[in-house]
Amino acid sequence: MSNGLLKGKKGIIFGALDENSIAWHIAERAVEEGAEIVLTNAPVALRMGAINELAEKCNTEVIPADATSEEDLNNLLDKAMEKFGGKMDFILHSIGMSLNVRKKREYTNIKYDWMQKTFDISAISFHKLMQCAYKKDAVNEWGSILAMTYIAAQRTFPDYSEMAESKALLESFARSFGYHWAKKNKVRINTVSQSPTMTTAGSGVKGFQEFYDYSNNMSPLGNADAASCADYCITLFSDYTRYVTMQNLYHDGGFSNMGMSPDVLNM
Repeated sequence: MSNGLLKGKKGIIFGALDENSIAWHIAERAVEEGAEIVLTNAPVALRMGAINELAEKCNTEVIPADATSEEDLNNLLDKAMEKFGGKMDFILHSIGMSLNVRKKREYTNIKYDWMQKTFDISAISFHKLMQCAYKKDAVNEWGSILAMTYIAAQRTFPDYSEMAESKALLESFARSFGYHWAKKNKVRINTVSQSPTMTTAGSGVKGFQEFYDYSNNMSPLGNADAASCADYCITLFSDYTRYVTMQNLYHDGGFSNMGMSPDVLNM
């Protein structure tokens, strides 16, 4: 059901791969709430996923962009503003990838060139995106920028490997850039720390099902699903959260504040 929370707003959604992607759900909800969007992902991801189906459903287009490339990001922003007829109101960064995790290398035996690639794709790309948009003055006053993160930035989950450090860096970028953009024209920047979610990327982590079940039992409300995460992100794009910035916001059914749960002990 639409409440028109984003009526008249325009934004870019990074990271929708298929219907399991959180970004996919956010894109659908944004359009339902009245927004006009542009979808983007890396060229290699476009070949793997079904983003064109989403674009058709959302009555929009896909503009390919490698988020690690400033040239690609500048081109994306220019084309998006041309399509929108001006600045945008929100941006979602939902990007993350680790070759060390994919190749199942242990944390104590990491390949460092792969680690650097992880940081570039999963975290530094967020700073590059914001810097490119900041220089172009591409976001309207009181706009909202979000990036998806995970509690491994604060706690140790051994099989999450160097993605944990990547998420910590991502969250730090949100705080640091959040100050500068708030002072410039009141743009707000936050990260959303989501429950383990059955996405294509997430389910590729070693032992993910056991990990998912543990989190579900530890959280008083259970794991938050992708559709609920989309609802939450829509509120953060809306005018109802105009004074929320530089925050890491947990959307995890209460997991982040739990010490121990009897449900976990009984597993």
